[in-house]
Amino acid sequence: MKRGSGVLLHITSLPSPHGIGTMGQEAYDFLEFLREAGQTYWQMLPLGPVAFGNSPYQSPSSCAGNPLLIDLELLRQRGLLLEEELKQAADTPGRVNYDAVRASREVLLRRAFSRRDAEIRREMEVFLEENRDWLPGYALFMALKEEQGGRPWTLWPEPLRRRERAAVEAARTRLSCEIEYHVFLQMEFYRQFGLLRKKARECGIRLIGDIPIYAAMDSEDVWSHREYFQMEEDGTPSAVAGVPPDYFSADGQLWGNPLYRWAALREGGYDWWMRRLGICGKLFDVVRIDHFRGLESYWAVPAGEKTARNGRWEKGPGMDFLRAVQAQFPDLEFIAEDLGYLTPEVHELLRDSGFPGMKVLEFGFDSEDFKDYQPHTFARECVVYTGTHDNTTLRDWLEHAPEETRRRVQEYFALTEEEGWSWGVIRGASMSVADVFVAQMQDYLNLPGTARMNTPSTIGGNWEWRLLPGELTADPGLARRMAEMARRYSRI
Repeated sequence: MKRGSGVLLHITSLPSPHGIGTMGQEAYDFLEFLREAGQTYWQMLPLGPVAFGNSPYQSPSSCAGNPLLIDLELLRQRGLLLEEELKQAADTPGRVNYDAVRASREVLLRRAFSRRDAEIRREMEVFLEENRDWLPGYALFMALKEEQGGRPWTLWPEPLRRRERAAVEAARTRLSCEIEYHVFLQMEFYRQFGLLRKKARECGIRLIGDIPIYAAMDSEDVWSHREYFQMEEDGTPSAVAGVPPDYFSADGQLWGNPLYRWAALREGGYDWWMRRLGICGKLFDVVRIDHFRGLESYWAVPAGEKTARNGRWEKGPGMDFLRAVQAQFPDLEFIAEDLGYLTPEVHELLRDSGFPGMKVLEFGFDSEDFKDYQPHTFARECVVYTGTHDNTTLRDWLEHAPEETRRRVQEYFALTEEEGWSWGVIRGASMSVADVFVAQMQDYLNLPGTARMNTPSTIGGNWEWRLLPGELTADPGLARRMAEMARRYSRI
């Protein structure tokens, strides 16, 4: 990857007057800020719809976009909403209140749909045809979820649960208007993101996306393609995904996603994966492969376990899969999220793939066992982070770390109160040999732990943080300081 620096900030974390960050003016303003700040990359989290828990890593579709990211003002400019109607959108500055946002957006998005004219209907027909490999199935799935009161597909009537042809065709007819509504939402999402990506190119900013390694159990992917997942005859998983006890949790992390039948995927030429990656390639310049180590070996937890402790390692597809990916997408760049329990086999897979791995500075000083995350050990082909969405902010980490850890960090980075401890760590990462350096926006702003995006193995309060209006420009020297650092260490 091109040497440079970037910022990790999910779209939902942008400020807006409508309750959640969107693909509208605030996103365009952020791109201008990144350009002024001498940045090369904007990294986002997965963009799919979110369900229970609001995690972007647990989506009802591996291909669809999140309708909550659709900008209402851009809909107004299309003549689909009225100015006074925008005031109905709920807003909680600094946080995303997902329940309130969903309630108000549902009313407004359906109102916009009701105003589609002949031209928009033609656009929808073209979009549907261009995305026929995934969109009809997704739109039907979402329409059925509405009809079933939001229940997971495993609790639907048996003919629908088993996708019996007569039941599915009857649903397509019965729910045709609701299906069309979800096609409209996806068309508008992809239209707005296309405009945003065009703006990013004009600003010289490369977009980094994120593809979750697993599909959610309650997703159209699993409902439609059970042959690719380790499922019992009744539609329940035989084993689920997670990771063993680690840095974040003594019980491990029990994600609950159904595991793949890699042999079946291989027989199909990995087509399901290629479709997912093809969509990522249309949206992003670089794609971060979540839980890369699961491609070498994955942690399989028997269904019904309450924690991830009692799992076992199973072999993944390895280079057979990655060679197929590289052959299909020779121009798409990747980052391997190679965090967690790494074995010599995982290191070998990373070398063979040629993908840059990740280094997280917050891991590098908590224990002598993690020195590979200290800058003097880096190779050029890696991406260094102050922390990821799963880490707390630099300020919070430094304030609450054990005294020995703080001392180690202070000495290593020569931290001073005058420079600011967070900025001192940022400096140390930026001056490293790593090709790419990415910091959370929270760290550039020296925000406390209340700005943390996610705490693994917890439910509630995650994925909600967002910038306050004017917070980026409150310090007029912030962009200049970021640009000076990027220039000093040849990241422009």
